[in-house]
Amino acid sequence: MRQKEKETMETGIIGMGRMGSKMAERLRKGGHKVVSYDRSADTPRDVDSLSALIEALPTPRIVWIMVPAGEPTDSMVEQLAGQLEAGDLVIDGGNTCYRDDEGHAKTLVDKGIHFMDCGVSGGVWGSSRGYALMAGGSREDFDMVKPLLETLKPDDENGLVYAGPVGAGHYAKMIHNGIEYGMMQALGEGFATMMRSPYIEDPGKVMTSWRSGSVVASWLLDLLADAFSKDPTLSEMPPVANESGEAKWMVESAMELGVPTPVTGASLQVRQMSRGGADDVLRAVSYMRAEFGGHVTKK
Repeated sequence: MRQKEKETMETGIIGMGRMGSKMAERLRKGGHKVVSYDRSADTPRDVDSLSALIEALPTPRIVWIMVPAGEPTDSMVEQLAGQLEAGDLVIDGGNTCYRDDEGHAKTLVDKGIHFMDCGVSGGVWGSSRGYALMAGGSREDFDMVKPLLETLKPDDENGLVYAGPVGAGHYAKMIHNGIEYGMMQALGEGFATMMRSPYIEDPGKVMTSWRSGSVVASWLLDLLADAFSKDPTLSEMPPVANESGEAKWMVESAMELGVPTPVTGASLQVRQMSRGGADDVLRAVSYMRAEFGGHVTKK
């Protein structure tokens, strides 16, 4: 039986950073036509203005936003609301807070423009491995862009889900990243404990062995094993881990819902402490210990 050919589509991508450029690459490999735009001329953009991107796309247009969350995304939604036409579709694939999606949708829907939010996970490896996609919006819009989503996701049956109405995609991605924080923290704590133990000769070798047959086997462990092959004690990596917001939003949402999230909360606090946020706290604690008990803290 002859296999059905995949449907190809045309789309625009705004933002050609680490994620946007790799997504464009995977879509093109899948046979889709992509027109890309970025403010920076140093990126692999196809056009040098937003108006040029809009003019290059057939109607109804499909435009992906892959820019930083917050003001950059807010501004881009406003610009698109003023330049797109009724029937066009905007997909926000960045790390926007789910609470902002409703406002973005209203800005666009008031002009007859459709809106979807899509959580995208896969990092710089997504171009070859595929991306995990969590979509929010109407079922009709989801079905319409499914050929693009099917190309972006991994080649197996998993990796793509319709999560629910507007906001659901970014909410699902927020939970995903909160879980990720906890998993990474646990692996890091295990490594640190073995590094200080007199029993373990090579912590990196031990953790690498867990890639097969272990219940903690995961892609995160694979990435850590790759790091061990280059730097067995991870001494070349600075002890600072930034947080992009999702775990904080998850903890806030969980508190509102009455759900305890001690693991996610603790991993979030550790990341914040790594950036020096706890310096004043620890100075105050050290001073009080010195005053009431004569405990002198040595540098």
